[in-house]
Amino acid sequence: MARTNFDDLAAFLAVARERSFTRAAARLGVSQSALSHTVRGLEERLGLRLLTRTTRSVTPTEAGERLMQTLAPRLEEIESELAVLVENRDKPAGNIRITAGEFALETVIWPALRKLLPEHPDISVEVFTDNTLTDIVAERYDAGVRFGELVAKDMISVRIGPDISMIAVATPSYFATRPKPKVPQDLTAHSCINLRLPTYGGLYAWEFEKDGQELRVRVEGQLVFNSIGPILTAALDGLGIGFLFEPQVRPYIERGELVQVLEDWSPPFSGFHLYYPSRRQVTPAFALLVEALRYRPDGR
Repeated sequence: MARTNFDDLAAFLAVARERSFTRAAARLGVSQSALSHTVRGLEERLGLRLLTRTTRSVTPTEAGERLMQTLAPRLEEIESELAVLVENRDKPAGNIRITAGEFALETVIWPALRKLLPEHPDISVEVFTDNTLTDIVAERYDAGVRFGELVAKDMISVRIGPDISMIAVATPSYFATRPKPKVPQDLTAHSCINLRLPTYGGLYAWEFEKDGQELRVRVEGQLVFNSIGPILTAALDGLGIGFLFEPQVRPYIERGELVQVLEDWSPPFSGFHLYYPSRRQVTPAFALLVEALRYRPDGR
């Protein structure tokens, strides 16, 4: 059998992951016809059909699926080692891909990037704003941001923010004609602004805790959003009770534009953490980003 090179294997892996020659070709920066020729040549040399092609889709065969599962971690390790070699020079350089929620981006990630990037012009950072529980390995991100309690045990986790609370708020005008809830169960009688979680497709159940008692309340209302920014806007417009991050709404509470309820049911929980695979090779550029994001209670 003729020797197979890494480019052929990388080409197959791109198509198998994307389930499309068109998308894979765009990602690799080659023509679709050239990519198809490369994969077909690989199949001929192996004497195996690796992909099932139809007019609408491309899917791995059983042999292709096995090859993909074998190849993916090994090629990623090779790419990671090469990245370390390339970046091992006086000036840290390279592209870093991160997935994070919008609030983490605004309050934690952006302040760090604003200081880091001007000092290191050879580092570029791509931030994908996403409220789902993204599989960073499968999606080929360098790191992700989640609350500490949600980080998988096999990941390296670095705290990048203080503990944080989710609190229920609405305008004084909203409560002018309605009694304020005294316990979380009272929310079922109110118009609440819901958040749909893309990961599960369902509505987020509001979480409360007091004296060791934990409650999850499924609320109802006229509005549902898939991100928290519009929830704040709707709450400020008096359209219902929103459940939002305490730092996000604190200025509005202090100005009297919003009123917090159920204060004693909203204790802080573990804040934002940066996480990445334990087997990831830490490049100089990535190490700088981690240190820039690392939470320091004393502010230094």
